Amino acid sequence: MKKFKNIIIIFSLLILYIYVCNITFLPSSYIIMQGESVNINTILGLNLQEKRDLYTLQTVSNVNQKPINEIGKIDFNLSLFNLFSVKDISVNVIPKTTVVPIGKAIGMKLYTDGVLVVGMSEIDGKKPYENSGIKEGDRIIQINQKEIDTTEDLMKVVNTSNGNSLSIKYIRDETTITTSITPIKNENNEYKLGLWVRDAAAGVGTLTFYEPSTNMFGTLGHGILDVDTSELIKIENGELVTTNILSVEKGQKGSPGEIRGTIESGYTIGEISKNTEFGVFGLLNKPSYLNISNEKAMDVCLREEIKLGKAQIICELENGKREYYDIEIQKIYTNNNQDNKSMLIKVTDDELIEKTGGIIQGMSGAPIIQNGKFVGAVTHVLVNDPTLGYGVFADIMLKQMREVN
Repeated sequence: MKKFKNIIIIFSLLILYIYVCNITFLPSSYIIMQGESVNINTILGLNLQEKRDLYTLQTVSNVNQKPINEIGKIDFNLSLFNLFSVKDISVNVIPKTTVVPIGKAIGMKLYTDGVLVVGMSEIDGKKPYENSGIKEGDRIIQINQKEIDTTEDLMKVVNTSNGNSLSIKYIRDETTITTSITPIKNENNEYKLGLWVRDAAAGVGTLTFYEPSTNMFGTLGHGILDVDTSELIKIENGELVTTNILSVEKGQKGSPGEIRGTIESGYTIGEISKNTEFGVFGLLNKPSYLNISNEKAMDVCLREEIKLGKAQIICELENGKREYYDIEIQKIYTNNNQDNKSMLIKVTDDELIEKTGGIIQGMSGAPIIQNGKFVGAVTHVLVNDPTLGYGVFADIMLKQMREVN
């Protein structure tokens, strides 16, 4: 009997744990596009009720299947068996829009919020940073109450320290931490912390779309990671820069190809404000440099409207020459909001396969078009088969662009 009771207790705790996890992992806010359903996945007994006012709740049936056409904010309450309120959830419905798919090679310069720690080294056999708690991937934002925006700022403060202990404020995983380091003088009579830092990064990809109504743009379909820490770069701001394609290296099984370009003589045509897991976004100031026409604007396709089968991508492999290439959408992961692998795609265009072998580095952000609508953007290639890769849904990119930091 005692063993049976223990089993019942363990089973009950397991059920409770599942419910707690489901409630905890549900975001408190969602962004959806007009005409899209909410797709809030809950387990048995957890019900959504729409808040009509402060005192009135109305149970919503089939909320995950019912398209919402009302633009604005809708507040829901998540309850357990319609008896106990457990969480408030807000849904922001953004209007449908039209965008101009671009598919042009573009450069990006990103400037970090503070300076990023990318490595550490000893100074004459000593480690001044040893007990500070600072690690690679941390961002130093302040030293002795002085804001640190560039590597030059950091070097100036450290070199004028006269070897005195410095109070350092840094950020790790959105948490601000304060520590101290005493600089050490090296053989060149310069004071050093033993930290390697960087304040900027640059890259080349494909510009995905431009929204004429707001002058906003989206590119890449994934974020820019730091080459040393492999973490998403937290930026203060950045620049969108025209690029010059130098060469195209064909991809092969086990060896991804690459579009090589330079931004050294490029023109700054936009301001970057966001570097997210689903793309890089900002404001396009000089669309004329891209030679695009607002008359080419098209509707954004909701994920429920995407079909398996034929589609096209737009990309630039030669300067000033954007082309449409045939692909096939083989799988659609409709409920995936966690990463940028929304669709499995296959390059079927013989000309593109001859030129590149399929999807190559630098092609990230190439817009995907199906039935005259903007479907999404290329994000990844499968190394063992360059003709296969992934794309991210267009609606995810639009939501990330509109979301306020």
